[in-house]
Amino acid sequence: MIFLLIKSFKINKKLVIIFVIIAVLLSSITIFYCFANDNISDNEQIEEKKDFIKWVDFNVTTEALNLTAKLDIDSHQKQSDVTYNWIELLAYLSCKNGGNFKNFKSKDLNLLVEELKNGQTIEDLTQNMKFYDYYYESYLAVLGGFIGNYSIEVLNEDGSKSYQEKYGLKAFLPIAKNYSFSHYDDFGNSRSYGFKRTHLGNDLMGSIGTPIIAVESGVIENLGWNQYGGWRVGIRSLDTKRYYYYAHLRKNHPYAEGLEKGMTVKAGDVIGYLGMTGYSIKENVNNINVPHLHFGMQLIFDESQVDSPNEIWIDVYHIIEFLMKNRSEVFMANEQTKDYERKLDFMENSLVE
Repeated sequence: MIFLLIKSFKINKKLVIIFVIIAVLLSSITIFYCFANDNISDNEQIEEKKDFIKWVDFNVTTEALNLTAKLDIDSHQKQSDVTYNWIELLAYLSCKNGGNFKNFKSKDLNLLVEELKNGQTIEDLTQNMKFYDYYYESYLAVLGGFIGNYSIEVLNEDGSKSYQEKYGLKAFLPIAKNYSFSHYDDFGNSRSYGFKRTHLGNDLMGSIGTPIIAVESGVIENLGWNQYGGWRVGIRSLDTKRYYYYAHLRKNHPYAEGLEKGMTVKAGDVIGYLGMTGYSIKENVNNINVPHLHFGMQLIFDESQVDSPNEIWIDVYHIIEFLMKNRSEVFMANEQTKDYERKLDFMENSLVE
């Protein structure tokens, strides 16, 4: 078309060529600019997606959990002038020990408490700790629903029941009170069924039919058969940071009466019964050698970590040891179905606000 214009208006060909070159250059610059902007936008989205924790090596000892929890709970119950946040204390101690609680010394905690009593703030004490924010966010994801305000049913002298508001430990051991079990730190051990892999939980050995307890309040996300875990339950915590996995539940009657996917359960509720199902694509098969509960905890900082190769499972052995002090007492509520329920009700404050 340009050359038709040349012919019609007898324009100098050199000027036209220059015009074409300029037009091509301007078009190229425009295309490059748009492409670059798209790339910048994509890169910003990628960076945004990358801005969450990818891995947590949780090795906080039972001793450290017990000591810091006691400081937190006692200071709040007594309404002390200085109240402690056990997650802040643990994050500080982790920085002091390079993230390895094998090096934990109670004197480090005592010195920290003295500094806080003397008017220092945790912000002052951690401002030069490069990884404090990482440890705090990590431990908040692990332990964020364990301590806080709640209401629990109590028996009065006249036999009636009433609710008491409390501040303290509101997470429960996954094995009901008065039922025995044993366990050891088997996280990371080898497993071979299906494919070679590592064990991403803690096995609690017990008797078939032992009532299994919801450690924390949350929503049932998974319920049913899995060839690796047999009959299993998956519960997401109310803050969505923790996914609890209870597997190898009892053949024929794995779940508590009325349990359904999507429903909310409260910490301390009976959710199922210990068994030995799994290691089979066929439902209701006992292919596990020893009756036990496989208990696992997955941390979720971003939804892309759900059902992906980027899942974060932590060692819960010391958490089980820590929760020994808080067990849910149960009773047989239905003689016909042999179903159990908790003896004393529990109210999660966040569920009634």
